[in-house]
Amino acid sequence: MHYTPSRKDHGLAHDPFKAIVAPRPIGWISSLDAAGHLNLAPYSFFNAVCDHPHIVMFSSYGEKDSATHIAASGEFVCSLATFDLREAMNATSAPYPRGISEAEMAGLETAASRAVKPPRVRASPAALECKLLKTDRIAGLDGRWSGNVLVFGEVVSVYIDDAFLKEGRFDLAAARPIARCGYMDYAVVEELFEMVRPVLTERG
Repeated sequence: MHYTPSRKDHGLAHDPFKAIVAPRPIGWISSLDAAGHLNLAPYSFFNAVCDHPHIVMFSSYGEKDSATHIAASGEFVCSLATFDLREAMNATSAPYPRGISEAEMAGLETAASRAVKPPRVRASPAALECKLLKTDRIAGLDGRWSGNVLVFGEVVSVYIDDAFLKEGRFDLAAARPIARCGYMDYAVVEELFEMVRPVLTERG
């Protein structure tokens, strides 16, 4: 089949776009409003975009609490969402009224960050503390705002639970991070394989 996204002419029950671009890391974003109220929400359009310096981004459809809090405060934290924390992560996606702590409603404890004010999820094996670089209201080809706000942050401090450090490396398989796929589907990382990048040599 072949379809045009703007026409929605795929003829399927659901657009398969998010199932094709998958699995996607989950940005479990914590931020604070001006009064110090915590907001914790998962975003499936999230990723690292470079490592010199360390920069991450997430996309919010609409100017939700995370995007507005971060624009005002300039800080946020991304905690790693794992299989053991899957139900709590999902619970924090509920549309609670502004000012209600999703972490509290999900029964999650938080821990103080080192370089920013928003806390991390205490039970998460890793967290990225970020300072805001910029936000961008993305327009489509028609020049109109798509409704999406992109938030870019530089990682200024990294937390790793020492229990997940093995032979000098972060043990990703032991942490079992989860990722968003299409529809209501998720994936979990439990097994890794390694490939070495090829090196070209001159032929004599």
